[in-house]
Amino acid sequence: MKRLWARRTAFALGLLGLPLALSSVATAADISAGAAGHGRMWLACENGRDYPIRPIAVSREYDLVTGYLVMTGHGRGVHVRLMPMGSGYRYAGPGVWFDGLREKAVLNWGTPSEVPCTVMQE
Repeated sequence: MKRLWARRTAFALGLLGLPLALSSVATAADISAGAAGHGRMWLACENGRDYPIRPIAVSREYDLVTGYLVMTGHGRGVHVRLMPMGSGYRYAGPGVWFDGLREKAVLNWGTPSEVPCTVMQE
């Protein structure tokens, strides 16, 4: 039963194109160097709010792979991860996601409205 489940899961992930090559994910030393070299990162949204993004892992090209999107001033934020799209990207986590292409993004958190944002970094 477990073997069948594992095969179905591997097949489904392969179809979705979500697996990341281990060689493209940075090591812990690369992450801290990349995050430090990348500076601060946040979503500057048209609702007048800034939502910081705290990277957990970045690729060797310094693209964010996974991190925390801080929606309030409390806690570490919502864990989001990259979900590659045909053209553009989506970072999704429990109850929140943002889609975009380059520096333009649209933030959604389960309400019917979307908030246009710009991805900013120092």
